[in-house]
Amino acid sequence: MGINLLKNKLENQLDWMEITMVKIPVLGTPLNITSYQDSTTNIIRWAKELQSRYICIANVHVLMEAYDSTAYQEVINHADLITPDGMPLVWMLRMKGIKDQTRVYGPTLMLHVLERAEKEHIPVGFYGSDDKTLNKLVSRLRERFPSLLVAYVFSPPFRNLDNREDTEIIKEITDSNTRILFVGLGCPKQELWMAEHKGKFSAIMLGVGAAFDFHAGNKPQAPTWMQAIGMEWLFRLLHEPRRLAKRYLYNNPRFILLALLELMGILNLDK
Repeated sequence: MGINLLKNKLENQLDWMEITMVKIPVLGTPLNITSYQDSTTNIIRWAKELQSRYICIANVHVLMEAYDSTAYQEVINHADLITPDGMPLVWMLRMKGIKDQTRVYGPTLMLHVLERAEKEHIPVGFYGSDDKTLNKLVSRLRERFPSLLVAYVFSPPFRNLDNREDTEIIKEITDSNTRILFVGLGCPKQELWMAEHKGKFSAIMLGVGAAFDFHAGNKPQAPTWMQAIGMEWLFRLLHEPRRLAKRYLYNNPRFILLALLELMGILNLDK
């Protein structure tokens, strides 16, 4: 079954914009059948409706964190949209019957959403990273999207916030009228933060991880050909071995084993 077949099957029952709500579980995480266009359309529509939602952009790291933590799995499963960011997840969806599923990569999705936000005059905000990175990020994005409405920019301290500080941040986001908030705290911190703040202000939150560093020019992105064959992890490992070695060398082999067991019908984590 592919996206076009699903569209034909459901077109008389619901609006096509809601077909991205169809989910296929991979290792217990329900991934949305979606694309850049469909994800962006939903995000923009929700923002215009002043809704409060959060988007998880899932890769192997996210799925393995969820596999190891029931609480984090619940946070991911309750996201309003879970996109297949990593090629291994795309391959799993294809092997489960979604033959035309494509990657919905966080940094690229961010650009799609910003382009639409600029055209439709929707205020956006950025939460995470450090002041230097945020300044570079906003400067570069304004060069690319000169009419973009940047309503809120904040780099939180690298510690837990107390209630007073958190209340102030919620008020600042609310007062700024930010409708789409990009959150760059890294996995799993950004997903936990978004889940905790859903319903506290009217904005669509996207956890985009390293996208802040990529678009600010702090870190290089893997070449397109490496991304297409699922080797982006190796590119990033070679550039940041001390920070990423444990993540990739621990998570990747486990994911491969668990994915094979699931495809063979030996493992079933769909609850």
